[in-house]
Amino acid sequence: MKKSIWLQAWSFCMTFMMVGYCVASSDLLTFDMDISSWSSSEMRVLQSLHIDQLPPAPVDRSNAYERIPATADLGKRLFFDARFSANQKISCASCHSPQQQFQDGLALGQGIGKGKRRTMSIVESGRSPWQFWDGRKDSLWAQALGPMEDANEHGGNRLAFANLIRQHYQSDYEKLFGSMPDLKDLPGNASPNGTAEERDTWAKLSEASRQSVSGIFANMGKAIAAYERTLHHAPSRLDNYIAGTLHRDPTAGQILSSSEKRGLRLFIGKGECISCHGGALMTDQHFHNTGVVSRDVKNPDQGRSSAISTVVNDQFNCLGKFSDAGPRDCQELEFIANDDPHMVGAFKTPSLRNVALRPPYMHAGQISTLRDVIHHYADAPSALVGHNERKRIAFSEQEIDDLVSFLGTLSSAGIEN
Repeated sequence: MKKSIWLQAWSFCMTFMMVGYCVASSDLLTFDMDISSWSSSEMRVLQSLHIDQLPPAPVDRSNAYERIPATADLGKRLFFDARFSANQKISCASCHSPQQQFQDGLALGQGIGKGKRRTMSIVESGRSPWQFWDGRKDSLWAQALGPMEDANEHGGNRLAFANLIRQHYQSDYEKLFGSMPDLKDLPGNASPNGTAEERDTWAKLSEASRQSVSGIFANMGKAIAAYERTLHHAPSRLDNYIAGTLHRDPTAGQILSSSEKRGLRLFIGKGECISCHGGALMTDQHFHNTGVVSRDVKNPDQGRSSAISTVVNDQFNCLGKFSDAGPRDCQELEFIANDDPHMVGAFKTPSLRNVALRPPYMHAGQISTLRDVIHHYADAPSALVGHNERKRIAFSEQEIDDLVSFLGTLSSAGIEN
C-alpha cells in the first residue's frame, strides 16, 4: 500500500518535472504516513498525554479560601515576600523561582541552610493528594507552611510571622479571614518548631494564644496555596504534535523530529515509562522505589515509609482543627496505608513536564543528566533499602538518544491564571 502511494507520487513528480513540488508532495505523504502509523490504541494513549486532558483541578475541602481571587492575590505577595524568613532574604520564590519553572535548579534546596532533598516544582502541584518527595503533607497549604519554620529553609517562627501579617497585611487578611487576634501582649518570637528558646517561649503561652497564632499561620498557608493553584503548564511541542495527529493534520509530522517520535514510541512502549509517568502531567502522583542511591549511603533515605507518621500527626493535616474539611472529605488521610513494604525507599513520581529544563534529577539531585537517568532505569540497580520495582531494560545508545530527544518536547512556558 505504502509502495503504491510512493509510486503514484513519483509518477506525478516525473510527469510535471517540478523538483520543488515533488519534494513538497513527498513531505506531505511522509507526514500522512507518520500519522497513520499510530494504531488506534496508541492514539488513545497519545490523547491521554495531551495537556487538554487535564480535568478541572480538584477542590481542596480543607481550604475554603483557595478559589477566592483576593486570597490568591494575598498569597502571591506572601510568596515573594522575603521578610518571612530569619534573615529577611528568603522567600518562597527563592527556591520556587518563576524563571526556573518554580524550582531552583539545585541538587539540594538552599535557603538559610542546605536541605536534604531537591526542590520540587510547584506548578500544578495542587492536583496531588500528597506534597513533597515523601508526601509528608496532605495539602498545598500545609506544604507551604513546612519550609517557613524549617531551620534550613526560611528559618522563621510562627509568632514572628503572625506579627508580620499584622504589621504589613492586616487589612487584606481581615477581609478574607476575619479579625486578627490581639498579639500586643505576646513576645516577638515563639514556635513549636523553632530554636530551643522559641520552643520554650511557645510552651509558656496560653493554649488560647497558641491556637490564635497557629490559626494566622494556617491562613498564611491557605493564601499561598491559593496563589500556587494559579500556576499551570502551557502546551508543549508534544501537545501540538498530538493535537495535529488526532485531527489528522498532514503537517503534524513536522512538529517533532524523527528521533523525538522514536523516543515517544519508546516512552509509551518498550521503555514502560508511561507506567509511572502517564496522564497529561506525566505522573501517577504515587510513590515508587526505583533504586536511586541515597547521598548518605550509611543512612539511606527511607522516603515515603518514614513520612507516614509525620502526615498523620501533622496539626495542619486534613483532619486537624485548622482544616476547613469535614471528616468525610479526608479519605486519603483516613485510609492511608501505614504498613506497605513498597513504601520503604519510595519517592513521589515527579511530573515530566519541563523535565529537560530542570536538572539535576531524582529526590536529592543524585543524577546530573537525562541520559544518565535513562541509563539508571535501564540498569535497574538493587535498592539500598526496600526493593527496586523496576526491571532491567536493554536500550541501545540510539534508543537512549531518542528518549532524551523526546523528553525535550515536553518543555513549555509556565502560565499563571
